[in-house]
Amino acid sequence: MIRRIFPFNGFIPAVIFILPMGGVASAQSTDSSRIEINRLIEEGNDFSEKQFDNQKALEKFQAAEAKDSNNYDILWRMSRSYVDIGEHLPARTDEEKEKQLAVYQQAFDYANKAISVNPNGAMGYTRRAIATGRIALFKGVWGAIDLVKQTRADCEKAIELDSMNNGAYYVLGRTHAKLVEKPRIVRWPLGLGWANMEEAIRNYERAIAIRPDFIMYRLDYARALVETEDYAKARDQLTIIATLPTKDEDDDQFRKEARALLDDIKDK
Repeated sequence: MIRRIFPFNGFIPAVIFILPMGGVASAQSTDSSRIEINRLIEEGNDFSEKQFDNQKALEKFQAAEAKDSNNYDILWRMSRSYVDIGEHLPARTDEEKEKQLAVYQQAFDYANKAISVNPNGAMGYTRRAIATGRIALFKGVWGAIDLVKQTRADCEKAIELDSMNNGAYYVLGRTHAKLVEKPRIVRWPLGLGWANMEEAIRNYERAIAIRPDFIMYRLDYARALVETEDYAKARDQLTIIATLPTKDEDDDQFRKEARALLDDIKDK
């Protein structure tokens, strides 16, 4: 959170002196709330990024939101928590799928609000791109073309605002990779002819350069390399994955997938 620092001059103490007691108490309460909000955000981050307890993380951010409903740093983190929760919900029945979609919609709504509060903040666009991408995949990419285009636009905006935004590079790379599953001649009339595997690889590489210890980035990069038959580079990435620390709750699963893929291409 960015705090504004107001310089004090010789007249300020006098002004404070003549304010009603309620005015002073209000200022003290605001300072106390800021401290409490920062504490709740830190605790939420710990649950989200270290303990991988998404529900408790969300509860901390919700408690912070109750104190400041227009706080950008809270809003985009709430969007993150809803996506993390949604990713691990069961989706076997139609009812379960509807519940999952509703959670992704909440993630989108909070990201949207974060952008409205701070249109120059990269994380709002990044989180909206992620939520939009989840909704698009849930509905089927080819049935959600406008959502796919919005995902790309939000990633590019996030990168424009923050050239070190590894998440935006990754999501943009994944968007390219997902779309090229269909031939360009099919995508072109839909306004999706821009997607190509070279851009997917370039964006994955940028994400990895910024955050080299994140397994998911390297796994999807390796998959893209396999698609382009660059097996040597793919094997390098998959081998590195086994040496990386756990940074995400799904890393054990990602390691299993990496081992399986490495076994599949070991002789190629």
